[in-house]
Amino acid sequence: MSVCYNKYMDELLDKLNTEQIKPVTDTEGAVLVLAGAGSGKTRVLTSRIAYILREGKATLSQILAITFTNKAANEMKERLSGVIGGGDGKWICTIHSMCVKILREFGDRCGIKSNFSIYTEVERNNVIKKTFKELDFSDDSLLKSAKYHIGNAKMLGLDPDQYGRKFRYERGMDDIVVIYEKYNKHLKANNALDFDDLLIETLRLLRHDGEVRDYLSDKFRYVLVDEFQDTNAVQYNIIKLLSSKHNNIFVVGDDDQSIYGWRGAEIDNILKFDEDFPQAKIYKLERNYRSTKSILRLANAIIKNNVGRRGKELWTEAEEGAKPEYYQAEEESVEALYTARTIAEGVRGGRSYSDYAVLMRINALTRAYEQEFTKYGIPYKVFGGFRFYERKEIKDILAYLRLISNPFDSEAAERIINVPRRGIGGKTIEAMYAYAGENGLSLYDAAIDCESLPVSAATKGKLKDFAALIKGFILDALQSNVAELVREIINLADLRSAYDDGTDDGDGKLANLDEFIASVDDYVRLNPEATLDEYLNQITLSSDSDDMDDGNYVALATIHAVKGLEFPVVFIGGLEDGIMPSSRSEADGRDLEEERRLMYVAITRAKERLYLTRSKSRYLYGHRDITKPSRFILELASELGVSGQSTYRGTGGEYGGYGSRFGRTAYGGERTTGRALYSDDSGYESDEPPKPAGTFKAFWGGQKKPDTAQNAKYTVGMKVRHPKFGLGMVIAVKNGGSTVNVAFDGQGIKELSASLAPLEIVK
Repeated sequence: MSVCYNKYMDELLDKLNTEQIKPVTDTEGAVLVLAGAGSGKTRVLTSRIAYILREGKATLSQILAITFTNKAANEMKERLSGVIGGGDGKWICTIHSMCVKILREFGDRCGIKSNFSIYTEVERNNVIKKTFKELDFSDDSLLKSAKYHIGNAKMLGLDPDQYGRKFRYERGMDDIVVIYEKYNKHLKANNALDFDDLLIETLRLLRHDGEVRDYLSDKFRYVLVDEFQDTNAVQYNIIKLLSSKHNNIFVVGDDDQSIYGWRGAEIDNILKFDEDFPQAKIYKLERNYRSTKSILRLANAIIKNNVGRRGKELWTEAEEGAKPEYYQAEEESVEALYTARTIAEGVRGGRSYSDYAVLMRINALTRAYEQEFTKYGIPYKVFGGFRFYERKEIKDILAYLRLISNPFDSEAAERIINVPRRGIGGKTIEAMYAYAGENGLSLYDAAIDCESLPVSAATKGKLKDFAALIKGFILDALQSNVAELVREIINLADLRSAYDDGTDDGDGKLANLDEFIASVDDYVRLNPEATLDEYLNQITLSSDSDDMDDGNYVALATIHAVKGLEFPVVFIGGLEDGIMPSSRSEADGRDLEEERRLMYVAITRAKERLYLTRSKSRYLYGHRDITKPSRFILELASELGVSGQSTYRGTGGEYGGYGSRFGRTAYGGERTTGRALYSDDSGYESDEPPKPAGTFKAFWGGQKKPDTAQNAKYTVGMKVRHPKFGLGMVIAVKNGGSTVNVAFDGQGIKELSASLAPLEIVK
């Protein structure tokens, strides 16, 4: 080992604290590291790999390091590259990527062709629907039940017969088993695996092929697993088999951040690890390098209410920091407006939009924030909902790539045989499927053999053209990189014509195609030798957090989507019972504990400032309901300074809520800090409370009273332009000029804050 490498390694070890250095240098046997949020677990994992390399215990290709997102894997590779100057890091990857690599190399030993397609959840549901129709079922409730049970069966690693026996008392189980069996046959015919199959087939291979199991366990002399609390039973069994020859298994995780029970994650894997490995050494990382003391006190206060945990308490040497604030609104638009104003105030004070994240339990809550952020020109992106790669136009181009990679993929062929329109109808596709089924062929094969189909001469000509087009792309893929291939597909298939309809929606689809081309260019630049299969693996196995870039925007995200990330300022919205915690968790103690862990994860994303918000009433799922504060707010009452009554603290002292001695309506909620803005009946605004006849207007989290000179510039009849809503006319000026109503062409009337709205006066 070079002197230079030893120098870098020594510097790396010098950066570790006493808690971290012990698991880094304890390399042999089973090791469990309980790593609290922000405790530097990625540094520990990276340092451990570097230490193993420095000590000559293994080469990089003999180390398997499993993470749960591509983003985490790439971060670990980059950190290692800075220490060891490169190397083959292909086995620093997600567990699904690892399974893909194993199956592409050894899958033929269990009947899996190496160029198999990988079906996403959307594609799985499409195949289940097709199977449902083929079996002449029509009950929508059975279809919904089948989707759930097939997913559950695969998550548990059970084949149709096993699952049918285990859940034989479930309604409609006999029919579900039939659907499940036919679904699997469809996948096999298409040479396709779904996400769960990647795990299941890898486990079967390792269990039943001792030669492959021994080879891989010998190859990987050290197995490291990140986010161990998120592993399910199938994943854990794979990990144990891969380390069976040496038991050099190192797992790091946080039982307090186990939030994926709904998709099969077993918290018992981390709670009972030392029962599976009685000689395991256990270390705790409790020092937090992310958050202030005041934020960590809130995190510790919430998680201590859980019973099913090993127990640890985060601490930091960072400053005390600002106290977390709790804000209670009358309804969701006011909650979102409070958030928008607080962000705008912070940006005026020097922060970037990218400093902010608004987190919520369910994606359905983003609507109000999107509306308010749009009004005031606050850039944002939504994560945890409809992702870029799930848009129709992107799935169309990906289907072309899937078919080129795997001509057996009839699902991909059916998707794009009429994109753009080629006049190939549903009856033709039915005839193609019938011919393919009778002869053991794919839909693409049926297009090639179109002379044997009972269709018109004109239709045969269209099918020949389609088959020739795909064949040309297959040949191009042998000599072109992915970026060149994508451009050829878009141009030669004339894909733009499928979306160029002159509408805003069509323009958006065309813009997404251009964004897709740019993303492929970036991929090829970073991976110049990558094959088409490797590109498809990377896209198919990506997660929400992988989509986050360094752009200057506010992240609107579900809590699940930002696990592992951090932000200087975090808002946690929708803190009401039935939303956070979810209504589904109320009857089950384990589910409620997972919801509490989710709250803990949300809190510990914040580095400097934390805001907790809720609405007293909320419009959701088609109706408006009065809400109750989340029980988690009640558990944090003493830390937040929340009293049993609705008490508001402004600059002039504390003022009660409804029925108070000032007779105000309180939009600001239970005790919090900041500046209040009041207005009396004449529209006079002040930081001080008005006479009893006045009304409490709003709490803006420390914002100063509006600049009346700025607001006074708007008058009724004035023409203005908004970057999103376009041209409009001011039809009303309210509250001393602080609020304006503008009628926008084709957009209706919008009520806007004069001090925040990005309005340009049109002369």
